[in-house]
Amino acid sequence: MTTTTAAYRAVFFDLDGTLLPMELDEFMNAYFKALGSFVARKGLDPASFSAGLKAGTAAMAENDGARTNAEVYWETFFRHVEGDEAAWRAVLDEFYETEFGDIGKTVTPNPFASRAVETLVEKGYPVVLATMPMFPRRAVEWRLVWAGVDPSLFSRLTTFENSTSVKPKQAYCAEVVAACGVRGEDVLMVGNNTVEDLCFTGVGCDAYLITDHLLDPVSYDLDRVKHSTMEEFCAWAEALEPCSSPACDIEAGRVDADAVARVLKRDLTVSADQQKADLEAAWATNDEVMKRARDAAHDEGEAK
Repeated sequence: MTTTTAAYRAVFFDLDGTLLPMELDEFMNAYFKALGSFVARKGLDPASFSAGLKAGTAAMAENDGARTNAEVYWETFFRHVEGDEAAWRAVLDEFYETEFGDIGKTVTPNPFASRAVETLVEKGYPVVLATMPMFPRRAVEWRLVWAGVDPSLFSRLTTFENSTSVKPKQAYCAEVVAACGVRGEDVLMVGNNTVEDLCFTGVGCDAYLITDHLLDPVSYDLDRVKHSTMEEFCAWAEALEPCSSPACDIEAGRVDADAVARVLKRDLTVSADQQKADLEAAWATNDEVMKRARDAAHDEGEAK
């Protein structure tokens, strides 16, 4: 295991399987069932909704960075749904404000997750939630609550409203680094996925893998990176020196495109092969999301 540390100016955290000890399949199945049921109860067309959700998610996966994921999602979504746009937005906003929060009621938080975040903040490290930005901010806040972590501790939450790309694209990583006004080398990324979290090393970030719910689709050599359980990471954070030069004025909203380009230009040259790999990885994520949506819809239909 790599044990060296750097003078970090910010710490990024993944959510699923890192701070939030919830199996992704369990969450996605519950999410799609709850959302589909809510839409049907509101008298809106479930078939239109399913088509819009699928198309909108696919559009976010291939977003080219010119617009936010939310803008791309809604534009695509409303090409497929029937009914009034304002009515759809009101219904979905209501879902995320109310019933979405019930999905995580059975989650048992890992107390070391909140303790680690709080410890780093107390030591002066700005913390950023670098989670897959395919959900609205309210949903992300709920999921932090399920994890027992205070959303207000984070200087930035990546959501579909403020992001223009998705994991594991280098453009997404550069966007989060640019939001902090630092170099990649100034950042520690803490996650559990050897593809979707270690992608941050491509823009110069250091990394720490949490192994409680490790996802390793590429058989990565863990000896190349710091790694441990969340409990051990918490102890590591407690032993870390206070932050001597914290990132300041971190952008919580959309990041300037020129700032993102500067990070990409400085930290890497994105080859055609890398661009292709980024897109394929994003589509693989989208395919998995849509498979869960179809499975959940099938199960819901059988239940009726």
